[in-house]
Amino acid sequence: MSVEAVFPELAPYRARTTRLHPRPGRPGMHDSHVGGPMLWPDGEPWPLCHEPHQRESKGYAPEEIRSARAAGVWPPSRPWPAVETPGLDGPVPFVGLAQFFRRDIPGLACGPDGADLVQLFRCPFTHGPYLERRYRLRWRLAGQAEHAERFLADPPHVPLLRWEHELPEPCVLHPEEVNTYPWAEDDTLPASLIARIDAWDDAQVAEHGPNAPSYQYDLSIPPGWRVGGFPSWASTGPMAIDCASCATPMRLLLTAEGYEMDAGSHSWMPLEDRDPTLRGKASIRGGQSVAQPTWLRFGRDRDLHVFTCPADPRHPPKWVLT
Repeated sequence: MSVEAVFPELAPYRARTTRLHPRPGRPGMHDSHVGGPMLWPDGEPWPLCHEPHQRESKGYAPEEIRSARAAGVWPPSRPWPAVETPGLDGPVPFVGLAQFFRRDIPGLACGPDGADLVQLFRCPFTHGPYLERRYRLRWRLAGQAEHAERFLADPPHVPLLRWEHELPEPCVLHPEEVNTYPWAEDDTLPASLIARIDAWDDAQVAEHGPNAPSYQYDLSIPPGWRVGGFPSWASTGPMAIDCASCATPMRLLLTAEGYEMDAGSHSWMPLEDRDPTLRGKASIRGGQSVAQPTWLRFGRDRDLHVFTCPADPRHPPKWVLT
């Protein structure tokens, strides 16, 4: 279905996003990936979280998580060690979640000083009474990093993770550029256009039932990991995201999501993952490797949006769960 054929007024709001389509594989440090080895020069300090962390009662060992996934079973939990256990007391190593090269990802914004490689990290533990998470970006010039004399072969890690889904599954990427349109709520679009979109949605449900297409889930913003485009605001409603340093409206760098598909966005699924004899969400096939290839989760199955400042990429990014 052509979005602009239904709503020609959306043409000025069109933006491109690159869907990443992660799938379990064996990426290398010189590849764009989710969950693979980071391109990290040996001798450069690995990022550490120095903030106080929420104490836990049990956890999962990374090697047992990997073995359990390979066997298709749930990993065993372990009692949390004493406070003085090395690796769990004091600064905690960040977990490398993903890295993206501009040469691989159309539309990936430049970082400070023309940096063309961005690496995403998350602290494996929670912080404070609201169980907040800490993330970090590391920008690099890919050419300089790839010509390092030696690379870090075994990054530091904690002996236990609080949840099984803290450990990313190594995934190769299959980038695909698509057109996207703003989330239709509040003042993201003109009120008259949002009213037309709502009326169209209601008409689709009346005609086609529960598998009817909708603007928010089928026409505007795809699910899953993606670069650029528009944020989805399903849980929070639209928010103004301005740079804390200069008040410039920030730009969406990337979106990380636990699930690549769900019942509400099945129309975005690639043809390779569909049963052509079925319609709607019943046509989705592929199992865990397609539905949740990275095994990661963000909040309570929310989207993690990473915003950067277009005026000065050196300004701190913002991390928004929606």
